[in-house]
Amino acid sequence: MAPGRGPAPARTVPDTGGVAEFDPEILAFYAQGLEADRLARTTTPSGPLELVRTQELLVRFLPPGRLRILDIGGGPGVYAEWLAGLGHDVTLIDPVPLHVAQARARGVTAEVGEARSVAYADGSVDAVLLLGPLYHLVERADRLQALAEARRVVRPGGLVFAAAISRFAALLDLLVRLDRLHEAGIYETVSHSVATGRFGGGEGGLFTTSYLHRPGELRAEGEEAGLDELRLFSIEGPGFMVTDFEPRWADPARREVLLGAARLVEEDPDMVAAAGHLLLVGRA
Repeated sequence: MAPGRGPAPARTVPDTGGVAEFDPEILAFYAQGLEADRLARTTTPSGPLELVRTQELLVRFLPPGRLRILDIGGGPGVYAEWLAGLGHDVTLIDPVPLHVAQARARGVTAEVGEARSVAYADGSVDAVLLLGPLYHLVERADRLQALAEARRVVRPGGLVFAAAISRFAALLDLLVRLDRLHEAGIYETVSHSVATGRFGGGEGGLFTTSYLHRPGELRAEGEEAGLDELRLFSIEGPGFMVTDFEPRWADPARREVLLGAARLVEEDPDMVAAAGHLLLVGRA
């Protein structure tokens, strides 16, 4: 376990409007409002499959009782609303003003802010969710800062859940499910992301600028940030690649197989990267 830390005054987020340090392309992408229903859209496997699997992993680790939870980079509040419905005290922080407004419309306590500077005291919450910030912090130092901030605000022994995009998500999705890898410029974009982790999207309807993690790299970042008892999971498993997701998800038996396939290989080191997203779970 990490050594205990005494209380410290709450820190204030710099007065930047919460978004000034972010790439304008990333902000413009999320300003379209596409996140509002993404996790519910059955036309995209990384929506409902990602949602259900993330929920079951959170429930697996969160201790019983009412918890104080920070959902940092929580988007329009899907997970925060769900956790509040389970009886937890949840506050959402997001750098995109539209997301904060959408979360508040769901009844979620939400404020503008960002993962690298969190205006909460040391050890003041029971758990932190980082289910988005690591996607767009392309510099390693920024990712370490976000993870360290999450660890700082969690009480000793509390939990940090950090999601990342798998290094091979774009390659597998564009080759298998979307069949777009042959289109002009896409192979080059994906090839660069496989080699470097940096995905420079934004054109041709691709995802915006982001960072794609190798599993060992994500674990190493968690360790360097001071997290303990680390476990690394594949969220969706290989089911995120299926081309006929909607009818499969609508069929209870086939839906359970999609979920079962993800569970079957969720910690297998040879398969964990064959997913859209990874989830790192650690303790402060």
